[in-house]
Amino acid sequence: MPALRTIFHVDMDAFFAAAEVLDFPELAGKPVLVGFDGPRGVVSTASYEARRFGCHSAMPMSIARRRCPQAIIRPVRGSRYRELSQQVFDIFDRFTPVVQPLSVDEAFLDMTGSERLFTSPVAAANQLRAMIHDEVGMTASVGVAPNKFVAKLASEFHKPDGLTVVSAEETEAWVGALPIERMWGVGPATLAKMSQAGVGKIGDLWNWSEADFSRRLGDASRRFAKLSRGVDDRPVTPDHQAKSVSQEHTFGVDVGSPEEVRRVLMAEVEQVATRLRRHRLKAQAVTLKIRYGDFHTITRSRTLPFAEDSTSGLGDAAIALWNAWAGSSFQPVRLIGFGGSNLSAGGQIALFEDAGNQKLRKADEVSDQIRERFGKKSIHRGWSTPRVDESDG
Repeated sequence: MPALRTIFHVDMDAFFAAAEVLDFPELAGKPVLVGFDGPRGVVSTASYEARRFGCHSAMPMSIARRRCPQAIIRPVRGSRYRELSQQVFDIFDRFTPVVQPLSVDEAFLDMTGSERLFTSPVAAANQLRAMIHDEVGMTASVGVAPNKFVAKLASEFHKPDGLTVVSAEETEAWVGALPIERMWGVGPATLAKMSQAGVGKIGDLWNWSEADFSRRLGDASRRFAKLSRGVDDRPVTPDHQAKSVSQEHTFGVDVGSPEEVRRVLMAEVEQVATRLRRHRLKAQAVTLKIRYGDFHTITRSRTLPFAEDSTSGLGDAAIALWNAWAGSSFQPVRLIGFGGSNLSAGGQIALFEDAGNQKLRKADEVSDQIRERFGKKSIHRGWSTPRVDESDG
């Protein structure tokens, strides 16, 4: 039996909207929508006040404005959000070196054995939340559990500014009592299948046989069977230990606009490239991951001629994969992801790199330095504006 772990999932509360309130206190208590206010604009983040009117991330801004005419719409300020994100992640590093970023506003922390430093996981979680509040001026919700799946569910349980602890002994019963739509990977199509089979709570899946899982859920059956009982063996993997570095975003609804999905993808490319350079890694291969509303997932990969860490090089590869897929078979997307794999500490360098590539590489170096030291003046590519790539916690 594997040793028990203590895993935190830390999720900033309505991160983009909270950043706007932090910088513009007059917005406090008012419905705030962050995103592009244009004909094809979408909501990146809705404040909790706006959510009471039915507004949510990935919603067309025109619909959000109809639902909440009094909402205050703020443009996305990517450099400011990255600056605040860096402050939050600096706090994570004080608690454990085993931090796995998921996006700019959430991460898994492996806190196994932390009792020696923080008395108890609850004390550590409360101290973490207090430091984020006092030093950054924002709130975070934390889920504490024996594994990543349950910790992520727990962090969503008492938002905003919440703490939910699920012990190993109560994990199965706690997960089983949740509505089936709370389970990771259950989109509208899968939910319809579950409802037709009489499944209302996650625990209802316990009555299914292996044949039932296989017939109704296909390739995902084994994963669903384990997760339904709160079993998840995945370790928390920091970037520098990972076999791949990837970024994913799950939309609140299926997104049918290729332009919006592509913008999210390119923002993920920027994040992956930055993380690779931060850990002095290069990727020899890249992968595009696409999940539809029925949970069907496809991947498209390619091997690069040289190990790569530049934003432009990875971006070109991502665009090629995207065009090959979207040009012939685009469908509304529930999840989009991008990753680099076959990692190495160095990698072969082109001997006769042209001046243009040298300039682009220098631009990466300078922008990384700016992001580290002067977040407000960070540089980001036009291809990912407006950003809708981070989660709407």
